[in-house]
Amino acid sequence: MRIILYTGKGGVGKTSMAAASAVRIAESGKKVLVMSTDQAHSLGDSFDRKLGREPEKLADNLYAMEIDSVYESEKSWGNLKGYFKELLTIQGDGGIEVEELLVFPGLEELFSMFKILDIYERGEYEVLIVDCAPTGETLSLLKYPEKLSGFIEKVLPIKRKGAKIAGPVVEKVMKLPMPEDNVFDDIEYIMQKMERLQKLMLNKEAVSLRIVTTPEKIVIQEAKRNFTCLHLYNYNVDAIFVNRVYPDRAMEGYFHKWIAMQEEGLREIAESFSEVPRFYLELQKEELRTFPVLKRVGEELFAGTDITKVLFCQEIYHINYEEDKTVLKVFLPFADKEELELRQIGNELLLGVKNEVRRFPLPLKLQEKEISSAKFEEGFLNISFK
Repeated sequence: MRIILYTGKGGVGKTSMAAASAVRIAESGKKVLVMSTDQAHSLGDSFDRKLGREPEKLADNLYAMEIDSVYESEKSWGNLKGYFKELLTIQGDGGIEVEELLVFPGLEELFSMFKILDIYERGEYEVLIVDCAPTGETLSLLKYPEKLSGFIEKVLPIKRKGAKIAGPVVEKVMKLPMPEDNVFDDIEYIMQKMERLQKLMLNKEAVSLRIVTTPEKIVIQEAKRNFTCLHLYNYNVDAIFVNRVYPDRAMEGYFHKWIAMQEEGLREIAESFSEVPRFYLELQKEELRTFPVLKRVGEELFAGTDITKVLFCQEIYHINYEEDKTVLKVFLPFADKEELELRQIGNELLLGVKNEVRRFPLPLKLQEKEISSAKFEEGFLNISFK
C-alpha cells in the first residue's frame, strides 16, 4: 500500500491537488482513499458533497473521508483521559472547563496520524492520499511521534513501578487517586502505536510527501523551509507541485508586471528543486471542484506519469570512514549556516535548524569520539569526528 501526503502553506491548493490525484488514481483502476487531517476541512467541498468521519464511496475505486480528531482521540485514550479528568474534578464540578483543559497540544494531530496507521494496517486500499493541514501543523504532527515516544519509553516503566509501591501512601496522605493499570495500559498502547507509526512514516518505499507551492516568492520560501525540515526528520519528499501558474495570455494589461515576478519564481523553483520531479498547473478558468473538473486536472497534471510510484528518493545522511577521521554527512537543503546549531550530548547528536531540533542517535563507532569540526557544503552539513 502506498501513502502520499500533500503539504504546504495554507491556501496553495493542497486539497485540490490531493483530490485530483485521488481521482486520477481511481481512474487507473486502483482502489484509493483520500482523506483530510486539516481541522478546517474542505475536501468535501472539492467533491461538492458532504463527507463523514468514515470512508464513503464517491465513484468506482474512489473513497473519501474527513478525520474527526475529537472522535479519534476518544477512541485512543479513554482510560487516561478519565484519570486526568478525575484529578481535575476533585475540587471542581466537572464542567466544560475540565474538558477544555484535557485538550493537550498536539494530541489531536497525533490521533489523526493514528488513523493513517489504522488504514494502512487494515490494507483495504491500494493507495491512501492525505490532505494535510498547513505546513506548521503538519511539521508538528510529523515530529510528534519521535519526541513523545522517547519520553514515554524512559518514564513509563518507572512510573508504573512507583505507582504500585508508593500508590497507597500517596492516596492516603495527598488524597489523590493513583492511576490504575488500565491507565498505564493506555499509555503503552499509545506508545506502541507511535513506534509503528514512526516506522511506517520513515518507510520510503511506502510513504511519500509532496509539497504544494505557487510561484510567489513568499510561498516558495515556505516550501524550501518545509523541504529542509522534512529532510531533517528523514521524511522523503518525492515531488513538488506548482499551482496557479498564470498562462501568458492572462498576463496582459493589469497583470503585465507580474510576468517578470512569475518568471523569477518559476526559475527559483527549477533551480532549488532541480533533482525533484515537478508538476505545474496553470490557473484554471473555474474552481477546482466536482468530479469532472478534478478528472480533467488530474489528466493534465499527470499525463504519462504513474503517481502511485515513489518518484524520487535521496539519502538524507550517511557516514564516510576516512583514515584520520569519520565524517557524518547530513543533507540539509536551503539551510542557512548562521541558523544551524550543533551539539553532542552523550550518545546523541543534537542538530538544530532555526527552531527545529532533531536528535540523531550516533552509531557505536562515533559514540566515544568527539566532534572536531563541522562544515556546510553544497547542501550537506559535514560533521567530522576524531
